[in-house]
Amino acid sequence: MSVYQQAVLALADGRVFRGEAFGHLGHTVGEVCFNTSMTGYQEILTDPSYTDQIITFTYPHIGNVGVNDDDMESDRASVRGLIVRQPARITSNYRATGDLDDWLKSRQVVGIAGIDTRALTRHLRDQGAVNGVIASDGMSAEAAVKMARAWDGLEGRDLVGQVSRRQSVDWTQGTYDIDARRHRSSGGTWHVVSFDFGCKENILRKLADRDCRISLLPASATVDEVMAQKPDGIFLSNGPGDPAAVGYAVKTIRALLDAGVPLFGICMGHQLLSRALGLSTFKLKFGHRGGNHPVREETTGRIGITSQNHGFSVSDEHIPEGVEITHRSLFDGTVEGLRVTNRPVFSVQYHPEASPGPHDADELFDRFIALMQQQKRI
Repeated sequence: MSVYQQAVLALADGRVFRGEAFGHLGHTVGEVCFNTSMTGYQEILTDPSYTDQIITFTYPHIGNVGVNDDDMESDRASVRGLIVRQPARITSNYRATGDLDDWLKSRQVVGIAGIDTRALTRHLRDQGAVNGVIASDGMSAEAAVKMARAWDGLEGRDLVGQVSRRQSVDWTQGTYDIDARRHRSSGGTWHVVSFDFGCKENILRKLADRDCRISLLPASATVDEVMAQKPDGIFLSNGPGDPAAVGYAVKTIRALLDAGVPLFGICMGHQLLSRALGLSTFKLKFGHRGGNHPVREETTGRIGITSQNHGFSVSDEHIPEGVEITHRSLFDGTVEGLRVTNRPVFSVQYHPEASPGPHDADELFDRFIALMQQQKRI
C-alpha cells in the first residue's frame, strides 16, 4: 500500500473523507454502497452485480487471505472502487498467489484506506446510497464533489447489456474441491440454458455439481434461440443495474413462461421474472449487501441466513393472480422470493450459491433439479 499517498472520498452530498491511497492511483466515480460480509472480498470485487459501484467493506481488516485465480466470480474486477478501514499488510493463506493491493493495481481499481468506515456506513444508512468519487491523483475535494454530482447514477441504466457476454458458451465446471485442489466437473444429465445478465460463476458451478450441462446465452438471446437448445430448464442469472431498463429480457421471459420448461431466477433474474409477471420494481434506499441477511419462507416459517447483493427490489403492491410471494426479508419485509402457482417457475432475490456467505439456501438448486425431473416424467 502507498502509505504516504493521500486520497480523498467525496460524496455528491458534500461529505468528504480523507485517507490513504490503496490499489491503483487515479480517480473513479460510482455509487457508494456498503457490504457487511466478513469474508469473500475477492468474490465480491469480481461479482458483475457490483458494476459501477464503489464498495465499502464494513469489516475493518481486508486482504489478509490474499487473492487467487480460483476464487474469482468472473474474469475481471467489476467494481469502480474500494473503500476499507485497514488493509492487511501480510498475506496469510496457503492458496494465495498474490496480495490484494497488487491485484487492485493490476486491474486499475482505485481504492482508499484509513477512513472511518463506521461513520461512512452510518451516513449511507441515513442518507441512502450516494454517488461518490475516490481520488488519489491529486484531484481536489471540491473537484471530486463536482464530479460525483455530475454522474448519472444507476437508476434507469441498462448495465446488463454492458456486462453480458456476446457469444454463447457451454459450462461444465463444478465447485472447487479444496482437498483435490481442482474444480469438480459435470456429467451433464440435465441441460440448463442460462441467461447471462452478469452471472456469478459459482451459480453455474452449483448447477454443474448437480449433473447439469449449462449453455450460457447472452442477455439479448431470443425465445427461438433459447428453445432451439431444447433445454430441460431455464435459468435467469443475477446482474447489475436497474431491472426496469432491461425491457428486452422481460419481453423474452414473458414469452418463455408459456414454454412449459422449469424456470429458476436469482437476484436480477428474480426481478426480471417479476416484471414479466406484471409486478414492478423500485430502488432501495441503501440496498441489501452482505452475508448475514435473515429471510423467512412464508409457507413454512423457516428462517435462513442468506447472502445478498441488490439495490433494487420487487414491489408487492399489486400481486397478479397465480403469483405467490414465498420469501420475505426480516430486515425490512421486502419480497425475497416468489413462485407461479400453475407453472414450474420460481425465483429468489438472494444468492443461494453464496460465495461468499452461508449455505442455508443451497437446497434451492435441488428444487430446480426436482422440477426438471418432474417435468421429464410428464
